[in-house]
This record gives sequence, C-alpha cells and structure tokens, in this order.
Amino acid sequence: MSLFNRGGDELPRIKALPKRRARVISVLDVGSEKISCLIARLKPRLASEMLPGRTHTIEVIGVGHQRSHGIKSGVVVDLDAAEQAIRLCVDAAERMAGLTIESLIVSVTAGRLKSHSGSAEIETAGEIDKADVQRVLGMAARVPLDERRVALHSMAYDLALDGEGGLDNPVGMTGSRLGASMHVLSAEETPLRNLEAVVNRAQLMVEAFVATPYASALSTLVEDEAAMGSACIDMGGGATTIAIFQNGRFVYADQVAMGGRHITMDLARGLSIPLADAERLKVMHGCTLTELMQDGETVQVAALGEDGQDAPINVARSLVSRIIRPRVEETLELVRDRLAASGLGHVIGKRIVLTGGASQLAGLGDTARTILQRNVRLGRPMGVSGLNPSSKGPAFATAVGLLIYPQVAHRESVSAPSIATVAFDQNSRAGRIGSWLRRSL
Repeated sequence: MSLFNRGGDELPRIKALPKRRARVISVLDVGSEKISCLIARLKPRLASEMLPGRTHTIEVIGVGHQRSHGIKSGVVVDLDAAEQAIRLCVDAAERMAGLTIESLIVSVTAGRLKSHSGSAEIETAGEIDKADVQRVLGMAARVPLDERRVALHSMAYDLALDGEGGLDNPVGMTGSRLGASMHVLSAEETPLRNLEAVVNRAQLMVEAFVATPYASALSTLVEDEAAMGSACIDMGGGATTIAIFQNGRFVYADQVAMGGRHITMDLARGLSIPLADAERLKVMHGCTLTELMQDGETVQVAALGEDGQDAPINVARSLVSRIIRPRVEETLELVRDRLAASGLGHVIGKRIVLTGGASQLAGLGDTARTILQRNVRLGRPMGVSGLNPSSKGPAFATAVGLLIYPQVAHRESVSAPSIATVAFDQNSRAGRIGSWLRRSL
C-alpha cells in the first residue's frame, strides 16, 4: 500500500507516555554535519516533582553519532549514503543500550518550515466541557496550506471565553462563545517523504517528525524564558532555525538556509585548503572577533593539491577571522530580519538563546549581541542524565529535545483532514512499516 494512500479519517498520533511506568524512547537527529541517535528510558516523576513539559525523568542509555553522508541542509540527496550513515549511528546506540529499537522520533530541518495562524469560535451550551475545547481546537487547526505542504505541529497559544483570552483550561467555566488561536507549522512534503524513505530502508519506522527549532527550544529554554517570551536560534551545519515561545507555548518558527558548513566552505575556498582541514581550522582557531587577532599569530594548514604532498602553508589567524566574520554577520543579519518580520519582536524582548553546533564558534555570542541587539546566551541541553561530557553541548540540543517531545505532544491538536502527523502503520510489512503524513486538504 502506498504511503500516501492510507485512507481513514482519524489521524495517527504519537502514543501518550504511560503515567505510572517507564518507557524507552529512541530519537534520530538528522543533520548536515552529523547524525545522532539517542536511546533513553523515561520514568514518571512524582506528582510533587513535575514541571511544565517535564513529567518524566530522562536517562540516556544509548548514544550513537556518525558523520553525516547523503544529507545536505537537512535534505536527503543520496539514499544509499544516508541509509548507511543512519544504520551505523543507530547500531552504535543499540550496542551501548543493549537493546534493539524499531521506531524513532526524527528531527526535521528541511522543507522550508513556515508558520501559520488559525482561529475559530464556537457557541456553547453554557458550561464548557472537554468536547467543546476539542471541537474549537480542531476547527482552529484547519489552516489552508499551499499544495504539497503538510502540517508538522499544531498547538493552541490562546483560548478565550466570551472575548476574554489568556485561559489555560476553560473546562468547567461558563460562557456562550469559546474561541481558540492556533499556531500551525508546515513543511514541504517531498523532503519529508524522502527522509522517511531512507529511515525505512534502514529497517526502522518513523514514530513522529519533530521540527528542529521546536526540539532545540524544548531542551535549552528554561521555564521562565519560555513563559516570558524568548527566541531559540539553532545554528546547524546546513541551516539556522528560529523558534519563538510565548507564555510557555511554541508560537512561531522560521529558518535561514545558512549554517556552519557555509563558513567551512568559505575557509576552504579562501585559503585553498581541503574541506576537512577547513573544518578543523574553524573549530580550533576560528573566531568572529577580528579585532582580537594579531597578524603575527599564524597556524599551519595543508595546501590543496592533487597528490597531497605540497608543503603546508602558514595562515595568519587574523585572516581566518576576516574570512569567517562576513558569513557569520550575514547569517545573523538574516536572522534579525526574520525576527523583525515575525511581528513578535515585542514578545522576545531581550532574550535570545543560541544553540546548535555552529553556535560554539569563538566570539559568536558577542557578535550576535551586537547584530541582534539583545541579550544572548549559549544554550546547552538540560534535564537529562547519562550523557557523557562530549554529548552535553549545544550540538546535541535537538537530539535531547526529541526525547522531551513525547512529554508535550499532548498539547497538539489534530484536525482531520487538515492536520498531518506520523505514527505507525500497523498494516505494512514488519521492519518496513510505512508511516507518513496525511495530506492536508
């Protein structure tokens, strides 16, 4: 059966976490520079220890990461290469955890992520019940999408009763008109279809797709930041994504097709050195603060040659910085413009969290403060145990956020036939169970 002709009215959703027993969750962060797989055991917290979005403790029991192949800017460009990289990554995590996994929650960067707003209002019989809330949320989620786009996430950011907004849970209240405002995040269908195809080829199932900016924000924003309003900027290898939170809710996302790999390419071209050496030079000696670099400081790098026998060349660190800084400034200026275009600058205030592998470039925080004109901090994933120090940095923010996602998935509203999500298709062959987004009408 075709993945796109499954039929049925009820949309599949990720299964709710059991309230009184542990569950093992496996996730896959598919990036342009690296692919990461985490396997973790989620255990219910005591009622007195629960936090918003943190109903379970997370203990990582398996970690695997592999250099990315066949992926460019989050898009699958070579099925065979990507399949092999995913297999190696998952195998490493399985061996560490001592178990075999069948399904994964997968990150999504590709597909030109785009935010939409939806709203609806219904008349009620007086006292509001759960059915009323579900009905108005389903109506608000019916946002018309362009052809070949599907909805990844849909979540309410405001509920109103007789025009009075800001409600968290109107069940049991009395009123005649119940309204809802909804944030729907959509993506292009084709990149997601190809991403699922490569996961299926690795004999695995996609349990759910989660947008990278949403996952990164879940793992790096503290409760007060999400409540007061903040932006999380994930600087990955092939793209930079933006997530805005308000009143603890995910209200906007966007992305810029520029990331750390573009800086590496600039260095490789500008200095005529191999890409691998350019990446190493960026990580070890790169800095965005050109004024701190002395012309007398040099580093030795291999020249680009056919036989690899050319003598190494000495490069001034100040030159390295002068090559890096324009690309960093261009990326941050695009982010600044996207934040302004969102119309939510007042929501963000002065709070920006930078995360992702490329955010670790020396001096980037200071450059971001200057260009964005906001307070900037480096965001590292929080609230997990079992990770070694090398996996606790900003580069693993998305992977950890994917582990948090099942705890907040219940906030999303499904509206057949307009909202799409992924889960198991129990009718497909074992090991190649097809799961796919249902097309929005």
